[in-house]
Amino acid sequence: MGFVLLILGVALWWAAHLFKRLMPAQRAAMGNGGKGVVTLLLVAAILLMIFGYRMTDTIFVWAPPTFMVHINNLLVLIAIYMMSPAGQKGRLLNKMRHPMLGGMKLWAFAHLLVNGDLASIVLFGGLLAWAVVEVIVINRSEPDWTPGEPGTYGKDAIFFVASIVLLGIIGYIHGLVGPSPFGS
Repeated sequence: MGFVLLILGVALWWAAHLFKRLMPAQRAAMGNGGKGVVTLLLVAAILLMIFGYRMTDTIFVWAPPTFMVHINNLLVLIAIYMMSPAGQKGRLLNKMRHPMLGGMKLWAFAHLLVNGDLASIVLFGGLLAWAVVEVIVINRSEPDWTPGEPGTYGKDAIFFVASIVLLGIIGYIHGLVGPSPFGS
């Protein structure tokens, strides 16, 4: 049952995010109310992924080496920074078209490095594949893109420090509900 919920959650995540790009007329016909519908679908997707992941029996596919924890944490820190407003308000990510999706890909990849069980491969692999497809779909539907005015390195520094703090908070909460991401 857990795998079914997990797969449904990942599929619903894909569908809710791609709906606007793949069915623009139907999404436009929903007006502003469509935002609420998509939000509810995303909340449902997240809940299905959480409950499905937690209910799934552990089936080990591979055993990641322990040093991967440190690589994971570094990559997650970079991913958090990429998902911050730095892409629009900083200078370092200014020329990157999809910093948030890039951060999502990096986050998912980092989690694949440290989780060798089947449920993790379905969850993080599914989210990684979604982010790759999302970039392709956006780039095809909106091929013209020009970066905005670059921000400052000072804002990059602020967002990086905030990312470190956020990593600590996320890591603490992660340790309360599951394994500590910082190792033992």
